[in-house]
Amino acid sequence: PVHRRLLYAMDELGLRSNATTKKSARITGDAMGKYHPHGDQSLYDALVRMAQPFSLRYPLVQGQGNFGSIDGDPPAASRYTEAKLSKIGEEMLTDLDKETVDFVPNYDESLKEPSVLPSAIPNLLINGSSGIAVGMATNMPPHNLREIALAIEAFIDDPDITIDVLMKNIKGPDFPTGGIIYGLQGIKDAYETGRGRLTVRGRFIIETMKSGREQIVFTEIPYALNKTMLVTRIAELVREKQIDGISDLRDESDREGIRIVLELRKGAITKIVLNQLFMRTPLQSTFGVINLALVDGVPKCLNLKELIYYFVQHRFEVVTRRSKFELKKAEERAHILRGLVIALGNIDEVVAIIKSSKNIDTAKTRLSERFELTEAQAQAIVDMRLGRLTSLETEKILAELKEIEARIEYLKGLLSDPNSIRQVIKQEIHDLAEKYGDDRRTEIVPNQVEQINIEDLIKPEEMVILISNKGFIKRISVNQYKSQGRGGKGSNSAALIEEDFVEQLFIANTHDYILFISSWGKAYWLKVLEIPETSKQARGPHIRSLLAISEDEEISAIVDFSDFSEKEYILMGTLKGVVKKVATSEFANAKTRGIIGITLDKGDRLISAVLTQGSDEVVLISRRGQALRIHESQVRKMGRTARGVRGISLHESDELAAMLRVEPNESMLIITQNGFGKRVSYQLFNVHSRGTKGQTIYSPDEFSGEVVKGV
Repeated sequence: PVHRRLLYAMDELGLRSNATTKKSARITGDAMGKYHPHGDQSLYDALVRMAQPFSLRYPLVQGQGNFGSIDGDPPAASRYTEAKLSKIGEEMLTDLDKETVDFVPNYDESLKEPSVLPSAIPNLLINGSSGIAVGMATNMPPHNLREIALAIEAFIDDPDITIDVLMKNIKGPDFPTGGIIYGLQGIKDAYETGRGRLTVRGRFIIETMKSGREQIVFTEIPYALNKTMLVTRIAELVREKQIDGISDLRDESDREGIRIVLELRKGAITKIVLNQLFMRTPLQSTFGVINLALVDGVPKCLNLKELIYYFVQHRFEVVTRRSKFELKKAEERAHILRGLVIALGNIDEVVAIIKSSKNIDTAKTRLSERFELTEAQAQAIVDMRLGRLTSLETEKILAELKEIEARIEYLKGLLSDPNSIRQVIKQEIHDLAEKYGDDRRTEIVPNQVEQINIEDLIKPEEMVILISNKGFIKRISVNQYKSQGRGGKGSNSAALIEEDFVEQLFIANTHDYILFISSWGKAYWLKVLEIPETSKQARGPHIRSLLAISEDEEISAIVDFSDFSEKEYILMGTLKGVVKKVATSEFANAKTRGIIGITLDKGDRLISAVLTQGSDEVVLISRRGQALRIHESQVRKMGRTARGVRGISLHESDELAAMLRVEPNESMLIITQNGFGKRVSYQLFNVHSRGTKGQTIYSPDEFSGEVVKGV
């Protein structure tokens, strides 16, 4: 009702498209005071929306001043802005003065207002509608006027037309902001049932900069999306490393249109960045279609054919009532003209009667009696100016009478033939499409959105993973290393800061998973391909920029594996000698936010973790030089939050220093706190029961220190 009352109030104020604009406050004030006694802000918001070219496909109001922007900027106050009807907005009120619709009393019964508008344009179809009521919601998308007109014409020609045939004319919704709709099924569902889900993406182009790097430029965004909030969201995701590969983000939009520029880093894969943008930002949005409308006061979800049917029915009634009104006016005019023709044919006698009459009433009575005229005809004769007695004026009256009689004949024929009325509707909608129609803005792509699998774009490749003592991490292709002979100098692999050194170095495939377990027992993971690839000279990012770990939380163990499985396990060891076995599949949901991998006792912390196959053996090594070889079958599989079981029995002053997986025919190297090392073959250890002390492999002293590491 608010839109109808605003448009009617503007019509009453004479604010046609060719008139000068009036203050928006005047318009909303008139509408509120006369027809819509609600808050002035809600009326102004509705007026503003009807003037926004990014909100309505065909704006009904022409605004002057600041009416807001696609960035979400609010409009200026109503006392500053002005408005009038747009040309297409006038079509909503065409023939309103010809008794085409019912008028009802306003809220205080002091005035009359139209219950509906004649609406020569199918506004609900071309501009859509959205709103929420008690227990109900509607969300109707806008369409292209030319396509809707063709569908209406096709429906008039064949009322039994199918929705599939109608869809040959209407390709799909046409949003004012353009964009691309992917998939036909959502459109088909919406048109057949009144409900459907449309996947809409922003339109982009790829530009190559002078430096040779590429940049993604979005020139269209999904409908009803706030551009500023979109740019802010992209920036947040880039900062949080959830979108990788973007070096700069700019909004270069101007009056010419939208232009959101995303510069890519050197080496970034454009398809991967686009996939991240569509997955994690509203650049890919879902428009849920709900074609709910009131039909004779009852809410009903309408399919495409029903929407067209009810519009044609409405126009049928409007054209019928208009034709009856015009017929009545034409017959009244013809009646007057016939009286004037009689008078002009007997002009001398008419003049004599008028001259000899005492007053006008007597003259009218005598004329009526003499020439068998009605009172209306007699009144028209006495009102006639002398200038119309010329022969030229007589010919004009006769020509007008002939024209009106032909019009009467046409209108009577029209009213007696419903098919003729439908042809009038068809011609009128065709003319409106010719006058206001434009090209489609939203592209329809038949195929559903194809989610790009990032791994498919990155070939499997062996990478060197380096992690420093201070937490910097990087990956380098093994191809950057060249084989050297004995005595070679080697090559620098990282530009480390002062007092930092490489803590861990291992080789993994780009498609592998790396599980990080912290001293608190929390587990996180990254794909190798998610770790930034750098040159050998670069330091790499800090691990805290990739994982959500706390300031006082340290990564104690790192394990790489090809996939999550029920048949591979993470065997963990803690400072107090507790061990625990968990299937790698339990960590699938860890990702960068982390989940509990082991529940630790007070004062305990994680020391080490290894990947096992269910039939492996491990060696537990204490700081005081005790070593215990056990079979992992002695440690049952547990859930993530379990505490674990005793792995090695430690003296009160002793702690676990390392846990290693036994490699047949290999040796282990233990390193002490003062830099001494000892190589010991695994063959020297027999398998013992879990929870025992094991055997002594090293006796610490003040000179060498305790065991701190085992490899």
